[in-house]
Amino acid sequence: MRGVRWRRIASQIGRSVAVWAVSTLTMLVLAALLPDFQLQSADGDSATRIAVTAACGAGAFGVLSAVVWPLLVRLLLLVPAFVLGLLVFFLNGSLLLLALRINPSGRGAAAPETAVIVAAVMSAVASATGAALAVRDDETYRRRLHRLAARRRRSDPPCPATPGLVFVQLDGVGHDVLVDAVRKGLMPTVARWLGTGGPGADGLPSSGHGLRPTHRLSPWRTDWSSQTGASQLGILHGSTFDVPAFRWYEKDRGEVMVCNRPTSAAELQRRAVLRTADGGLLSVDGASRGNLFSGGAGEQALVLSIAARRRSRENRSRAGYFAYFSDPAGAVRTALSFVAEVVREIGESTRARLRRQRPRVSRGGLYPFVRAFATVVERDVVVAAVMGDMLAGRTAVYADLVAYDEVAHHSGPCSRDAEKVLRRLDRSLALLQRVAEHAPRPYRLVVLSDHGQSPGETFHARYGLTLGDLVRAGCGLPVPRRAQRTHSGAEARAAVRAALGRPVEEDRGERRRASRGSEPIVLASGNLALVSFPDVPHRMTKEEIDARHPALLTTLANHPGIGFLLVRSEEHDGVVLGAHGVEIPLADLDDEPGPLARFGAGAADAVRRTHSFPHTADVMVNSAHDPADGEVLAFEEQIGSHGGLGGAQSHPFLLSPVELSAPAGDREEVAGAEQVHHLLRRWLGELGGPEVPLEADTEEERAA
Repeated sequence: MRGVRWRRIASQIGRSVAVWAVSTLTMLVLAALLPDFQLQSADGDSATRIAVTAACGAGAFGVLSAVVWPLLVRLLLLVPAFVLGLLVFFLNGSLLLLALRINPSGRGAAAPETAVIVAAVMSAVASATGAALAVRDDETYRRRLHRLAARRRRSDPPCPATPGLVFVQLDGVGHDVLVDAVRKGLMPTVARWLGTGGPGADGLPSSGHGLRPTHRLSPWRTDWSSQTGASQLGILHGSTFDVPAFRWYEKDRGEVMVCNRPTSAAELQRRAVLRTADGGLLSVDGASRGNLFSGGAGEQALVLSIAARRRSRENRSRAGYFAYFSDPAGAVRTALSFVAEVVREIGESTRARLRRQRPRVSRGGLYPFVRAFATVVERDVVVAAVMGDMLAGRTAVYADLVAYDEVAHHSGPCSRDAEKVLRRLDRSLALLQRVAEHAPRPYRLVVLSDHGQSPGETFHARYGLTLGDLVRAGCGLPVPRRAQRTHSGAEARAAVRAALGRPVEEDRGERRRASRGSEPIVLASGNLALVSFPDVPHRMTKEEIDARHPALLTTLANHPGIGFLLVRSEEHDGVVLGAHGVEIPLADLDDEPGPLARFGAGAADAVRRTHSFPHTADVMVNSAHDPADGEVLAFEEQIGSHGGLGGAQSHPFLLSPVELSAPAGDREEVAGAEQVHHLLRRWLGELGGPEVPLEADTEEERAA
């Protein structure tokens, strides 16, 4: 045993010496190439003296990077991850300048901007050399993963022998998109798990090449609100009640709720805990990484619902990325990749514009930086945090990787840009699988998505006006001149005049006399839109809307870009409205689906459930949908959208280990995020994990 220990120590010393030698050589090469980086005095020195100076400088920089850098990052935990990533270059360059100053040879100098370059190159080379030397040593590799990704537990109880579960959410990746990516060879890790060389006759992956499947792929169906806020709240907290869309207006509070706004996310989580008395999927030894909601986890990083609260010892939302940035080489790689992604996005958007690609949306302004953060920084930090959770032996981990969703919104769900992101996400899954082999307990990886995305051009691009313009025109309110000149705008004005019995020349005066108190609030959530009248304290009925704005519902229902409307009814409780005067009570939708027939199975149930929510809007508007090509019309500036009914957006996937029970059981399919929540609970129990309590256990949840 003692001999093994000494061999391990000798091996570590040998690797350290090798890294030092390579770093010294790198410093010598950089000194020869960069005029503002000197390793000799002004009068010149011998080659030996220069080599000694480089060796001392490389050694000092290595020691400072190992000792001082982690302390600097820990002091900067109050700084958001994005800002800390930008500080990486400055901090690393400062350490190099300090290393040159304390160099015992008395030689060595660099301009500040040159020091940044030298430090970045040396950190990357040292990291690559260390990794190459350690690749055959499992124990060393495991220790390196700990340094890179793990912030260890404050206390270290014995790790359970039962398997833990890691849930990785690939945000926005639909079931059909995943199947197609496997067929094209874009996701070899997923293909290995499925034991497939391509899809079978039913479109699902089939066994091939003698591989034994380790996972099964299953679709599931979202609620009407097919977006992360509703789906993830249901998955983590067991309730999607009263989340009618991504954004909506609440009359009783006079506020607009937006799922990705920290205050709104915190309120939604509070309501879900009160409704279910549920501590959350992750409330027992869990970690939440990169999510909108905490799931009751004790360990949280980049979780939106806690971002609005003051930080405390129990609420360290940024502590999860400490371990990642504590490795300067990893931080430098992320920063360089961030810059490269910004340049890549600018190039791709310019190429799409020059080719006059259709459909297309604006990708300028801050979007290149938003995309780079989602596809590089968020991915690297979240994956590193999950690696740390696995190496710390946590029981349940839920992480959201948002890269695909962000790119697909602007480039399209099946675009080359989106396919490149799928390749990178597959590599992240492969890394997590490899880390699981070094974890102190077995792990099972479950990969799932919260919704898909449906392609199609925007409502504005096709018809020349926004839905808000159309609603205002239908209400007889002023609209912008560009909207007045469109065919849709002219039809809306004609409908208003006909409904009011006014001649053409009186239209302008009628619009001037419209009461400003009746101006509607129109909020878009992908291809779902919500129209609310804030001056009416209750949810208006069809009869009330017709009395106030006789042409509005007819104008909307007959527009070719709109699939159907949902409104409350005094006579039938609720009705679905379609073109040509179609009006179907909710109770009759199963027998006579009418305009919902194009939206597939489950549409009627989803609409009825949303109708029961307290904060459902006065008018719920779903865009048109073409079943032949799966396209919808987004009311936002997105060519890949989700949020309503229609196409792939309503069909995410579950990729689960075959040793766990089948997702649907006796049902045809898993329907709704709440069922997914109960399914994940069941899987935790099947692996022998602790029973997740169904009551609020934390002090914060009891106070709520």
